[in-house]
Parts: sequence; structure tokens; C-alpha cells
Amino acid sequence: MFMQQRLGLKLAQKPVLTQSLRQLVKLLALNKLELKEEINQELVENPVLEQATDDGREESLDQAVAKETEREEAADKTSDDSADAFSEIDLSAFFDDYLDPGPRAPAQEVVDKPSFETFLSKPTTLTDHLLWQLSMSAIAAPILAAAEAIVGNLNEDGYLMTDLDEIVAESGSSPADVERALEIVQQLDPLGVGAQGLQDCLLIQLRAEEAGNGVAGAIVRDCWQQLQDGASAEEIGDALDRPVEHIEIALNVIRHLDPRPGQRYAVSETRVVEPDVQFVKTPDGFRVVLNEDDMPDLRLNRSYRALLKRGASTTEVRGYIRDRYNSAIQLLRNIEQRRQTIHGVCNAIVRRQPGFLADGIEHLRPMMIKDVAEEIGVHPSTVSRAVANKYAITPHGVYELRFFFTEGVQGPSGAALPLMLLKRKVKKMIEDEDPRKPLTDDKISAMLRAEGVHVTRRTVAKYREDMNIPSTHKRRRKKG
Repeated sequence: MFMQQRLGLKLAQKPVLTQSLRQLVKLLALNKLELKEEINQELVENPVLEQATDDGREESLDQAVAKETEREEAADKTSDDSADAFSEIDLSAFFDDYLDPGPRAPAQEVVDKPSFETFLSKPTTLTDHLLWQLSMSAIAAPILAAAEAIVGNLNEDGYLMTDLDEIVAESGSSPADVERALEIVQQLDPLGVGAQGLQDCLLIQLRAEEAGNGVAGAIVRDCWQQLQDGASAEEIGDALDRPVEHIEIALNVIRHLDPRPGQRYAVSETRVVEPDVQFVKTPDGFRVVLNEDDMPDLRLNRSYRALLKRGASTTEVRGYIRDRYNSAIQLLRNIEQRRQTIHGVCNAIVRRQPGFLADGIEHLRPMMIKDVAEEIGVHPSTVSRAVANKYAITPHGVYELRFFFTEGVQGPSGAALPLMLLKRKVKKMIEDEDPRKPLTDDKISAMLRAEGVHVTRRTVAKYREDMNIPSTHKRRRKKG
């Protein structure tokens, strides 16, 4: 049997991001401080773009975009489609004046030097470390998008705090691709990241050490509750029908696993937060105000155009000016699109969270990214980027925009109860328990069901682990 190689053509449809769309996606994910850095970099690199002063004569960002759009539309109506709009302009004179060091040269361009903080080294975060590893891997685009979405939803311990259905909606990948992406993330360093709980975290590490199918894996998998309750080696040995010596060796292996693999990359220093938006109370309710007081006010360089004289110029010069001109307009439009998207998402938050804004955290309502995306007519990944690393000033303090997005569980009277409030309720029950008779997970589950909140014992245990609350046995031993 012989192998044959053949050449063939295959038609396929796949999404392709244009340069403008890639820039918009990048800008949308930046917070206010990062956006200012990006704008300052563009000001250095593009001579067509400049920061307006306070003399009242410069065009604002909106005015510049509107005027340039009008000029483009007017040019399309009055000129031949095949004509080159730049062919009638002598661009060489601009370069002569701009680069000439003689008396006719304009004042030297003043560029602010980078601040001292720019040169300070920043510790590598867990997200940076994982994304770097993904960038070094040959992964199909849909799986890579899902993997990046998973990494973006890990907490400081490295655990995945979002359902896979949310990752499907956020990344636009198929459920199969998301499952494969989760497998890839769980193979990255440090081992144990991407786990959906402590038990899953330990099993991931044991599988990597080829101990997942051994005694240690059996203990974590089949005797998890006994392990949490501090059962003896003899009790676990009886349950698994294994010699005590084997159990003791396996327990020693488990003790040396890392229950919080992401903590080694946790940044401990204080973070400087500059809110992007503010929810302001008015007689008619709350409204969204974007925090743009100290943002650079951009415009297109007027003197730049005045320096262009009619006459002959080289193709290279015209091409350079065209590229810089288009790049400036593209940046202005994408900044405005970013502004409108964030404003739309925040308006949706105001409409959906009036109770929280008026009365506080106890009145927070469940809200999903996909629901807000449908309301404002964008993709869920757009909403996810719009709220990433951005903060809002509310009457009750400064909150990350992601804080407002939380899944709900069936609550009293059939209403949905936010997951965060449910965890707070579990924590309050444990804080108020009798130290001599700590509440079991079964008892907490029964108490919640009596209040109309339907959760299982296993779910209560998961919430307790997420909040780093010890088991009943350990609480009794600690308090006794």
C-alpha cells in the first residue's frame, strides 16, 4: 500500500480581524491608565496626531472625527473614484520644513519623558505567566480564544470561577473547543490552575505525577469527605481496603501538593485604581458619567496640513502621509467606539441594578454577561472586555465592573439570589453557629432550603471551600 500526496483547494469561512478591529479590541480591554499610555505612545509615533491645548481653537476628538468624515464624504461626491486625493498636494515641502534645522523650522517637538515608575520592574502575574505559555503553543484559534477566556476568569488561587457555558458565550468557541482549552490550561505551569475546586486541583497535580490512579488519587477521589474531616489512616485504609502503610505514604504525597497554585504569582503590593466611570445620583435616578477629566484631548494637526503645498511629490511621501492620516482617524474612531461601548454597558448596569445603587450590596441582583450583550446589541466577548480591569465609583464605594455580573440561584419566593449573596449567607450562618456544635454542610443546606434557597450539601461544601472556611470537624477541633 502506497501513500499518495495530492494538492487540492478547499473553501472555508473563518473570521478575520482587520487592523482597525484588532485595535478596537485592544483599546476596549484597556482601563483608563492603560489607555492614557497607549494614547501617549501614539502621539509620539504619529506626527499627524497631537494633543489639543486650552486656547479654545483646537478640535476635540468628536469634532475632528466628524469634520474628517464630512471631508471624506464630500471628496467622494466631487472627485473621480480613480483619482488619488493626495496626488494634488506637495508633501515634500512638509518634510523639508519639518526636518530643516534652519530658521524656517518649526519649534522642536516636545515629548514628555517617561515617568520614573515606567522603569520599575513589575512582578509577573499569574495571567501573564499563563498567557505567555499559551503564546508559545501551537493551538487552533477557537481553542486559543477559549483558553485565554479561561485564564481571564481564574481567581488568585488559580481556580476557574466561571461555568464553562459562560466561557462558550464569552469566547465564541464551541463547547468541545472549550473543554479542550480547559485541558490545555490545566497542563500549564503551575500545575493545578484551571481547577474547579480544591479536589479537582489536587487530582490535576496527581495525574501529572502519574499518581492519579494510585492510592493518593483514590483517597482524593473516593474519600474526599473523610480527608477533609481529618480521618485517620486506619479509617481511610478500611474504606479503600488498603494497608495502612500505603495510606500513610499516599497522605504524605497529598500533603506536599499545592492547594493554591496561583498564589505564587499573587501580587501583594497595593494596587493604584483610577475609576473609569461614576454612577451619579440624580432626581430621576442614576446616570453614568465617564471619568475623562485628565484624558488627552486629541485632534488632527492643523499646522501639518498648512505646511503641505501644491506641487509634485514622491509616491513614498504620499504613501507615508496617507498611512499616518488613516491611522490617526482610525484611532480617534476606535477611542470613541470604546467610549460608547463602556457607556452602553454601564447604562445597562444602572437599569438592572437600581436596588444596589440605591440601598447597597444586599439588593444586588443576578446579571449575566450574555443578557447585557443582547440588550445593547454586541457580542458577549465585547462586554467581557469592556468590564475587564475597570472600576466604577458608586454611592457604596469603588467596585470593579465585573462585580455586578454574577449568576443566580433559586431564592425565596421564586426570585433569583446572586451567588455572592448566597456565599455571604453561608458565611454568616457559620459565624453565628454554636462553637461546641458546628453546623454540618447538610444542616446548612437544610436551613437554606427552609428559606426557599435550593442548594445541595455538595454545593454548600464548594461555597465553603471557595471562602476558605474549614470543615465541620476542623471547626469543632479548632474551637473546642
